[in-house]
Amino acid sequence: MANPTTRGRGSTRRAMSAAARAAAKRSDRVRPGTGSTTVVDTPRTPVPRRLEAPDDASQARRDENQHVGPVVLAEEAAALRPERRRRPVRLCALLSVLVALGLTAVGVLGWEYAEGRRTNAARTEAVAAAREAAPVVLSYDHRRLEADFAAARAHLTGAFTEEYGRTTSKVVGPTAQKYRGVVKASVVAPPDGGAPAASVVSVSPDRAVVLLFVNQVTTSTQVTGSRVDLNRVRMTMTHTSGGWKVSAVDAL
Repeated sequence: MANPTTRGRGSTRRAMSAAARAAAKRSDRVRPGTGSTTVVDTPRTPVPRRLEAPDDASQARRDENQHVGPVVLAEEAAALRPERRRRPVRLCALLSVLVALGLTAVGVLGWEYAEGRRTNAARTEAVAAAREAAPVVLSYDHRRLEADFAAARAHLTGAFTEEYGRTTSKVVGPTAQKYRGVVKASVVAPPDGGAPAASVVSVSPDRAVVLLFVNQVTTSTQVTGSRVDLNRVRMTMTHTSGGWKVSAVDAL
């Protein structure tokens, strides 16, 4: 029969060994805390998250949110690119307009300057031609009428040439021959020997109206001695390929 004492001791040892093993296992799960308090790191079983399939509306909102930024930026960039292109185009157009206006202004000023020079030249040339033409056109001698009338026609132009021819052939010529008339005309000159009295009424590069003071000394069988007529004559001068010619004569 076994010794109860021995059995009790063996049972006690086995119980202690089992307790020690259990304590060792618990020590593996125990980590030191603050102070004397120990914290047992009890493993936690993760709780699975509940996954839900998105509905169509929420998915569409997410897709819109994902793409709204790039789309907006692309639209803004596309809107800016034409604006950037338009700025150089507008600048070029403005510069072209300014250049055109500048060229036009230069052309107008150049034309006005040229016209001014032509007008000044016309003033001088027309007055000189009128002073030269007046004594020839307004003079005649019954002894050489054909030569005098031919010399006068060389200073005339246009319709006035025909008018002069009719007047001399129908009125002046027959009267001069009948009364042996002689008329000598001269543009009045100042006593001090200055330029003959003539002034420009109006002038353009191709036309001028000149006022002259003309003395006509007439002798004929109808007068005793000679008669002096102090006349003011307005001559219209026209520029032709042959120079300045008389296109009209009016006695004032």
